[in-house]
Amino acid sequence: MKSQNELRTLLRSIDHKGYPAYKSLAGAWKFDRYTLVIDHVQGDPFASPSSLHVEIPHTLAKFPAAYYAEDCGRIALQDFLVRQVGKQFEQYNFRAKGSGKSGLLSISRCGQAVLERSACEITDSGLIVRFYVGFPAFGRTINAGELDKILFDFLPRCVESSLFYARLDGKRVESVVHLAEDQREVRRILKAEGLVAFVANGSVLPRKSGVSDLPMADSVPFTSPASMERTFRLPHRGEITGMAIPEGITLIVGGGYHGKSTLLEAIQMGVYDHIAGDGREFVITDDTALKLRAEDGRSIRNVDISLFINDLPNKKDTTKFTTEDASGSTSQAAAVVEGIEAGTRLFLIDEDTSATNFMVRDEFMQQVISRDKEPITPFLERAGELYEKAGISTILVAGSSGAFFYIADHILMMDCYRPVDITERVKGMCGGHTAPRVKAPGFMVPTFDRVLPAFRKAQKGRGRGWDGRELETRNIGYGGDAAESGSFSMAESRGAGGQGYRGAEGRGNGRDGRGYGSGEDRGHGGRGRGGNRGGDGRHEHMKTKSFGLESFSMDREEVNVRYLEQLLDTEQVNALAHLLRYGLEEVMDGRKTVRQTVESIWNAWEKQGWKPFSSSYVPCGLAKPRIQELYACLNRFRG
Repeated sequence: MKSQNELRTLLRSIDHKGYPAYKSLAGAWKFDRYTLVIDHVQGDPFASPSSLHVEIPHTLAKFPAAYYAEDCGRIALQDFLVRQVGKQFEQYNFRAKGSGKSGLLSISRCGQAVLERSACEITDSGLIVRFYVGFPAFGRTINAGELDKILFDFLPRCVESSLFYARLDGKRVESVVHLAEDQREVRRILKAEGLVAFVANGSVLPRKSGVSDLPMADSVPFTSPASMERTFRLPHRGEITGMAIPEGITLIVGGGYHGKSTLLEAIQMGVYDHIAGDGREFVITDDTALKLRAEDGRSIRNVDISLFINDLPNKKDTTKFTTEDASGSTSQAAAVVEGIEAGTRLFLIDEDTSATNFMVRDEFMQQVISRDKEPITPFLERAGELYEKAGISTILVAGSSGAFFYIADHILMMDCYRPVDITERVKGMCGGHTAPRVKAPGFMVPTFDRVLPAFRKAQKGRGRGWDGRELETRNIGYGGDAAESGSFSMAESRGAGGQGYRGAEGRGNGRDGRGYGSGEDRGHGGRGRGGNRGGDGRHEHMKTKSFGLESFSMDREEVNVRYLEQLLDTEQVNALAHLLRYGLEEVMDGRKTVRQTVESIWNAWEKQGWKPFSSSYVPCGLAKPRIQELYACLNRFRG
C-alpha cells in the first residue's frame, strides 16, 4: 500500500493536466490513522462525484466492543457516525473551489429513522465509511491544489472529529446504543406477549408538515386509554407505559381531523427504530407489518386472488390472475395475498386509500345487486378468518361504515387526538342493529408456488418476460445460457440520493448537502460475480436508475414504488434496484418460486452485506429495505 506522501506527490505531478488524469489516483493510500481508498474517479467535474471510503481499525477507533456486538447497537452506532461525518462535511462542503461539483463533500443524509446504510459499516476489523468528493477543476483541467486541501486538510479534520471514540461525547454515544437496545426489548416483548404494536405515553405522533418528518411543535402528546395501558421494564430506560395493541382486529374511528390517520401513520412507521427526539422513539410495531392500499393500474402476475374475487364475467381465472392494469379492488386483493406470501403478521389499512367495494358491501346494495352477480368477497368477510386461521391481525381506520364494528376485537375512538376505548359501548349498541354478514364460506390460504421464468438475454437483444415470451424491444444484460464467469460491475453513480421524506424533495443537487446516491448504474468491468460479457469483455449489466420515492427503472422497465408507503428513504429505493437486479441476473433460473427467489436474494445480503449487489467497490447511497418491500418490487416488475 502506498503512503499519503506518495499520493501528494502523484497529485502534484498531474496538476493542470486534463481531468482524466485524476483516474491515476484510484487505489488505497495509507494515512497516519486511517486508510483512504479512492474507489472511483468521476469522468469530469460536472459528472456525479467520485466515490471514496476510509478504513479505521478498531485498535485506533476504540469504540467499546459491547456497542457493536449485537446488530441493534451496531446499526444504531453506524447511523450515529454517518450523522457525525455529515455534520463535519457541512463545514467544508464547497470550500475548495472550481467548476461543476468541485469541492463537494457528501455522505448519506439520515432522516428520523435508523437504517442500515452502505455509508458506514462496522466489521470485525474496523470501521468503513463511504462518501463522495467532487474532485476540483478549472473547466476540465485538474486543480491539484484544491484537491490537496480536501484530502490533506479538510478530510483528516472530519475523520478525526467524528470517527474516533476519544473525540466524541462518550455519554451521547452510549445513549444511542442504549436506546437501540431498549427498542429491541420492546420488540421482543411484543412477540412474547401476543401484541402487534406499542405506543408510549408522551409520544409525539404528528409531523411538522406534509414535507417534513420532524415532530410537530406544541402537539398533543399521546395518552393511552386505561384499558389498553401496559407497563414494560426496559434494560436502560427502566419502566415505560403506553398503549399495547393485542393481536386480532383493532378498529380506529373518530371524527374528521381528530387524529385517526396520524395514529395509523405512526404505527406503520413503527417498523423502524427512530432517533432520540423524534417523538416516536417508542412507537414500536411488529416489524412485518404491511400497509395496504388500492393501486389502480399496477401490474399483477399469476396471483391467486380467489379468496376475494371469483366468477368474473369474462371467465378469467382468478387463481392465476394476471393483468397489466389492475382496478382498485383487484390491486388490493392481490396486495393482501402477496402480503401473506411475504410473511406479514399485521395488515394496516386506511379506509380513505382503499377500494370501497373491496372493503365492504352494505345490506341494501346486496339486495339490489345479488351475491351471485357480485364477484367480490369484501375484506369485511375475510378479516376474521385471516386472524383465526392465518394468524394475521389487522389495524383498520374507518369512518364511513359501521359494519366493521361487528368484526373488531378492540375499538378505539380518536377524540381531539386522544384515543378512547369504546369497545364495550359499541358492542352493546351492535345488538340493536341488523348484523351484516362477516364471514364468507370457502376460506383457504393460497398455496404460494408461483415459479418465476428464467430471465435471460436472448439473441439479437431480445429478452424474455415473466410469461416466458420473447420481447422484441428488450435490451437487458443478465446472464443466460452463454453466461460465463466474469465481472459483476455496478457502475458509476449518477442520480441523487440522500434522505427523501415522502412528499419532500428527495433529490440532491450537489450544493444542498443532500448527497448523491446510486441513482444510475452502468457496467464498467471489475471482478466478482459471474455474468454476461459483451464483445469488448465488459460485463453487460442491467442499468438501474432511481427516481426518488416514486420509482426505479431496470433498463427500460420502470418499477413503481409510489404506493409502498413504508419506504421512507430514497437510498432504500436505490438498494431495492440493486437487489432486484441481482435477483434477475443471478437467481431467477426458471425453477425457483417467488419465495425461494426472495429468500436467495435476502440470504446473499445477510451473509455478504452489500458486496454481491455491487461492483468492485461498494458505493455510498444504499439503505437496507425490509424484505416485504423486496417482495413488493418483485411483484410490480413488469419485465
